Amino acid sequence: MPSFLDRPLHQPRRSDRAIADDAWIEAFLDRMPMMTLALLSGGHPFVNTNLFAFDAAHRTVIIHTAPFGRLIETVDAAPDGVPACLTVFEMGRLLPAERAKNFSVEYSSVVAFGTLRRLHEPEAIAIALQALMDKYAPHLMASSDYAPASDAELRTTGTFCFHIDAWSAKQKNAPDDFTGAYYYQDVQRSPTQLADPR
Repeated sequence: MPSFLDRPLHQPRRSDRAIADDAWIEAFLDRMPMMTLALLSGGHPFVNTNLFAFDAAHRTVIIHTAPFGRLIETVDAAPDGVPACLTVFEMGRLLPAERAKNFSVEYSSVVAFGTLRRLHEPEAIAIALQALMDKYAPHLMASSDYAPASDAELRTTGTFCFHIDAWSAKQKNAPDDFTGAYYYQDVQRSPTQLADPR
């Protein structure tokens, strides 16, 4: 079997679950509430989990963070941007089986590879921040319900644009009548009390 390291980064391992429909991927990115971004800082991997807004027309993702921290310093140290990987996912029902090793889960996911850059132009930052407000607070109106960011605030914010070069999506669904299928939240219980390892 050929090594997976010789395959394109965005190529799913399970081709039978791959979704090659760009419109599906765009709709999924548009509706998902959270994303996780992975990148390197000084040779060490780290992740940033955040709110985001997807711009299908430009195939970009907008992210906003504090004006200080590891993410902004990592990106600022690379004027041309840093390579990054973004993923969004959701879990469906858990799927029991007769043997533990065959338990499974329904899921949908998108993985995207590209370059993360910080926005510096006040106009671009204002547009990006408004895109986030429009996604997460569509029932509130700028100026009447909240004050838009001032020019001074725009200059100090940590606002980023993730330019997507390649992406892939996967999905696993079981039949509606799958025997014993259940949702994780329906069976949650108190954490198991483990013995003190000392």
